[in-house]
Amino acid sequence: MARILVTDTVQLGEATYPDIQVDYKPNIERNDLLKIVGEYDAIITRSRTKVDAELIEAATNLTVVGRGGVGVDNIDLDAASRRGVLVLNAPEANNVSAAELAMALMLSAARGVNRSDKLTREGIWDRKYLGRELNNCRLAIVGLGRIGTLVARRAQGMGMTVMAYDPYISPKHAEQNNVELFSNLKEMLVKADFLTVHTPLTDETKGIIGRPELACLPSHAVVVNAARGGIIEENALAEVLQEKQIFAAGIDVFVLEPPSVDHPLLQLDNLVITAHLGANTQEAQERVGSEILERTAKALMGDVSKGAVNAPSLSKDVMERLGPYLELAESLGKMVSQLSSGRIQELKVEVNGDFSDDPEPIVVAAIKGVLEPILTDPPNYINAGAIAKERGINVSRINGSDDKGYTQYVEVTAVTDGDSACVGGTVLAGTPRVVSINNFTIEVKPEGTMLICTNHDKPGAVGKVGTVLGNANINISFMQLSRVGADGKALFVLALDHAPDAAIIEELKNLPDTLSSLDVVKV
Repeated sequence: MARILVTDTVQLGEATYPDIQVDYKPNIERNDLLKIVGEYDAIITRSRTKVDAELIEAATNLTVVGRGGVGVDNIDLDAASRRGVLVLNAPEANNVSAAELAMALMLSAARGVNRSDKLTREGIWDRKYLGRELNNCRLAIVGLGRIGTLVARRAQGMGMTVMAYDPYISPKHAEQNNVELFSNLKEMLVKADFLTVHTPLTDETKGIIGRPELACLPSHAVVVNAARGGIIEENALAEVLQEKQIFAAGIDVFVLEPPSVDHPLLQLDNLVITAHLGANTQEAQERVGSEILERTAKALMGDVSKGAVNAPSLSKDVMERLGPYLELAESLGKMVSQLSSGRIQELKVEVNGDFSDDPEPIVVAAIKGVLEPILTDPPNYINAGAIAKERGINVSRINGSDDKGYTQYVEVTAVTDGDSACVGGTVLAGTPRVVSINNFTIEVKPEGTMLICTNHDKPGAVGKVGTVLGNANINISFMQLSRVGADGKALFVLALDHAPDAAIIEELKNLPDTLSSLDVVKV
């Protein structure tokens, strides 16, 4: 029976799963956790428990970490990936609550709700304060993902025109949601009456709204951050609020939480503050708990179709549609790994054609294939990317636009400190096929042991190789030849029943004036 340990306060709901035991210890201390975590196959946590390298090392049976909510700041993703531990989250569960809080902060800041509340409680009935309406105003959203899109729809319902800056969102998504998409952040900010941010906190987004960006806003602007502390520079925001360079702001998150009592933002009356309450609704908490338990339980049973953070989300349907291309990409990766010499420094995966699903799993499959021939322990879809990064392999995905002559085409290139190798392929009648090896056009099924040779364009090259193999009792199951290249060389592939030993390979290499290169590849 698989065992799940819940280490934080999570409302798990009433669902149960056969052959899975759930132990609920929301207040467990660190030392006690380290002693028992090795007994569990999965951990479910929120933000309290630090799932760091030490904990992962102690969790000898761990295969899944489930993080209720969006952020995985408290989980060492690299350490988890290296161990082959799948990390899941439940980002959708909090979306509505976070979007509604952003709208609440926007309205409260625009109407001075906190200021009026404070004064009224002090016995001061001040009705002279003039706030701002949202109707007919322009809202600028930085980050048009799930939450940003929900905010856009709610703002439009209140009569606002919505703009967005997000380099990773397609123009089609923006168009479908009636949002004007900007490629230049400052160009959008100068037109904004309200600004709200909805991006994760990364090296790219940290401080993306600083003093220069805030200076672009008109003096009547209202700024909201209900995403992550640090996206908007706190000192810069405090300065422009104090100097009345913008009208007001609403903040739910800080860099350090809770903020110190002398924090400059806490001294201002044109700022509405909440204590990181974006996910704190009864409905969201119920959804988070039930969703992360369901995803963790299903992952233990082999279904990683939802919530995977450090691996592609692969449902049964996606596997059926992409499966042959995953097999192809893995084979291409194995081939370039064996065709190249030296340490691989760069891996390029080019994907051509229209795929009904995100082709990112194809890239992971190629990485897995490249690493498999050089590792003792086979990599998997979870740890392949982390291992490549650890080994200094720079991986890039290229969305190809060239016509390769196939509806869908995948090409994998490995660049080493000595040379490079490039193999391309497609899927024909449901079967992976290699159609290009180092720019030679050829069609072979990638399987078993293959002898790949380039030869001078002279008669008898294949025959001489066949003679050596025949004398060594190595059977050739099929043979394919390429066209002659511009340099007067050709390529042929022989599928062998078993690999030749070192002496036979040396004999083949020493055939007079026959082969310019020879590689034995196992797929």
